Amino acid sequence: MTSPQRFLALDVFRGMTICLMIIVNTPGNDITFAPLLHAKWHGFTPTDLVFPSFLFAVGNAMSFVMPKWEGKSQSAILTKIFKRTALIFLLGYLMYWFPFFRLDENHHIISAPISNTRILGVLQRIALCYGIGSLMIYFLKPKKALYLSIVFLFLYWGLCIWFGDPFDPLSITGNAGLRLDLWLFGESHLYHGEGMAFDPEGLLSTLPAIANVIAGFTVGQFVQQKGKQYEGLAKLLLTGAGLLFLAYCWNMVFPVNKKLWTSSFVLTTVGLDCIILSAIIYLIDFKKKTGFTYFFEVMGKNPLFIYLLSEILVICFYITPIGGNMNLYSWLYITIFSHAGDYFGSLLFAVSYMLLCWSVGYILDKRKIYVRV
Repeated sequence: MTSPQRFLALDVFRGMTICLMIIVNTPGNDITFAPLLHAKWHGFTPTDLVFPSFLFAVGNAMSFVMPKWEGKSQSAILTKIFKRTALIFLLGYLMYWFPFFRLDENHHIISAPISNTRILGVLQRIALCYGIGSLMIYFLKPKKALYLSIVFLFLYWGLCIWFGDPFDPLSITGNAGLRLDLWLFGESHLYHGEGMAFDPEGLLSTLPAIANVIAGFTVGQFVQQKGKQYEGLAKLLLTGAGLLFLAYCWNMVFPVNKKLWTSSFVLTTVGLDCIILSAIIYLIDFKKKTGFTYFFEVMGKNPLFIYLLSEILVICFYITPIGGNMNLYSWLYITIFSHAGDYFGSLLFAVSYMLLCWSVGYILDKRKIYVRV
């Protein structure tokens, strides 16, 4: 039987990830501290660790859930996997389509055309990685699934070089992932936050992201077996350090890049996640330091719901007009938080918004309501 502490460590890890995800997604303005920004292209910042850590946590959670599948029919298991995958993907798609209307130049409400809705995104990548990762582990078993995920990293490297622009295959305009997305979906269904049609959660870069989930599953299994031993914890730390070294070497020929989700980026994030998770386990299970855990547990027990809430709520802030041409989001920042200065004001706004979402999670937890997808 799985110990409560193991679930506690997992909840804390997930909760930390969700807290940071909300903070980096909702700054008060465009001016914010550099560590809270994604790397512009090649390179790495603490913010770049957030999304892959959530995928790592998804795999980690799967290692606790999959033993419960023993004795169940194949059809029941596949139905569960496909149903969960489809539901998470649909929620992500509807989130980008929300609020299903827009204002024209005369401020008249018109329907938002589905033809301009982004198809892929954060929740969609979580869905695809969960679905494919679950099928790999179920049919191939964990060890073979891990080997196949390593193959994915080398295969993705080759695809990026072979099918990218011959002169600059890793540029934002010449990468193979963009070419595939444009061919499959067209410009109107891609993310335009980079000033052009380019989706950082594109279809091709989902391939290496599956490795983050499989790595999380593998670490979860290892932790359950040897996580309470100092030797096991030391091995986890050494694994993290070893992956960082390999990432550094691979970076020389296939640079760390979150928006391309390069293979060296996968090794970097998995290595850091191993180190962070081992630190959490050490504090909770070895040192019995649990005073800080409840705050993150609140987020970790309803991670997908709170993330979805944070995205929907901020959209509502943006579309709520406050006088003239100002919206509620800008009004709150200018009226309250801007007095702290550009950088600290932006950070205080983001932290306050995260605490607002946390308060919803707190109410749900007190009422023992846990939204499962």
